Amino acid sequence: MILKNKTISRRRFLRGAGAAVSLPCLNLMSPRSASGSELPRTIQRAAFFYVPNGVVQSAWHLQSTGADFALSETLQPLTSVKKHISVFSGLDRIKVSGTDGHAQASTCWLSSAAPDELSPAGYPLKRTIDQLIADQIGQSTPFRSLELSCNPYRDNRESVYFDNISWYGHGHVAKSMRDPRKVFERLFQVKEHRQHASVLDLVQEDARSLVNDLGREDQQKLKEYMESVRTVELQIQRVHRKQDSINRLKLQSPIEPWFELDRDEYIQLMGDLMILAFQTDMTRVASLMVAPERWGAPQIVQGLFDKPIVHHSMTHGQGDPKIQADLAKLDRYHIEQFRVLVEKMSQIKEGDSTLLDQSMFLFGSGLSSGKTHVYSDLPIVIAGKAGGMIQTNFHRREEKGTPVANLWVSLLQAMGAETKRLGDSTGNVALTS
Repeated sequence: MILKNKTISRRRFLRGAGAAVSLPCLNLMSPRSASGSELPRTIQRAAFFYVPNGVVQSAWHLQSTGADFALSETLQPLTSVKKHISVFSGLDRIKVSGTDGHAQASTCWLSSAAPDELSPAGYPLKRTIDQLIADQIGQSTPFRSLELSCNPYRDNRESVYFDNISWYGHGHVAKSMRDPRKVFERLFQVKEHRQHASVLDLVQEDARSLVNDLGREDQQKLKEYMESVRTVELQIQRVHRKQDSINRLKLQSPIEPWFELDRDEYIQLMGDLMILAFQTDMTRVASLMVAPERWGAPQIVQGLFDKPIVHHSMTHGQGDPKIQADLAKLDRYHIEQFRVLVEKMSQIKEGDSTLLDQSMFLFGSGLSSGKTHVYSDLPIVIAGKAGGMIQTNFHRREEKGTPVANLWVSLLQAMGAETKRLGDSTGNVALTS
């Protein structure tokens, strides 16, 4: 049966005992006119992918600008998605002296504060732009924003400023979540006493009753969505099963249970949860930290290095060509993780568009170089068009000394805000030519 005028709410849930799973975007949810034609619908999303300790500048910089730009050594992994990205160069932030360079880099990366607008802690910290964007597009979703971190360490030797990039205001952190299971339960409202049961098993009956109201295309979308939720759920279960055997040894491990995941598996799992949150419209704003700033504990990066590395320490050894080459490899590794998530988003259809086209997914760091602790010419890549507001397959280089706040103003405007000035901004950065 083909349904012509019937619609169901965007907030329709599949429900079972102790669980509620939001539905993906189906054709049936789209509002229609009296004639039955689908009305235009645009749902923008914004996400921020943060890497700590800056990048190797010599391997990052692009030599050409405009639509014909060539990818640099570090950005080579983006070749397959080049048509989906834009690169911005020459954007700076002023470092406030007398405060820790790394803590200020992560905490103040997205800050809306000017250099002289200091919080009691001494940082130029106000409401971050992800939260300002959430003010515009996060009001109709269950969660106004989602903050994630791939920090596996239990030894919380650093302050809150090193492991969070999202702030409601100075002194009010939007604390990042590190445990994939807790993220999953938060998103899908799984009760603690049913945590080992499959969410999908709990909602199958409601799903069966709904499927009769859906057209063939929507039935396939629902099937694919349910399978993607189960994939994430099974990943989380495998992590916990693996950890049980380690716990029985009663080892005094300084790591969180999910550290048994390889680094790429951990990053991709958290990225998958972010994408699911977007796909189901549980939130429209998210941030994902690949790792915390300056953390001194060794980190294993499987498939890249034979032994654990300390990223922060490596950045101060860039005078050694071997160390600099290893750092550049790690930068490309992070770019590769970003690319995989971009490709996943590009494959999720939303009407005549894709999830990626409706999104603004920004890769960056609060430091240019971890060696010199400078904030000039910050590394920035944006994937997605934000619903047509951002030109892709383009490299734009701003004049030396242009505040990164100019870009934040432009992104806020692209998300519907009437912002004309933010922090130390002096104008806008063009998002289209």
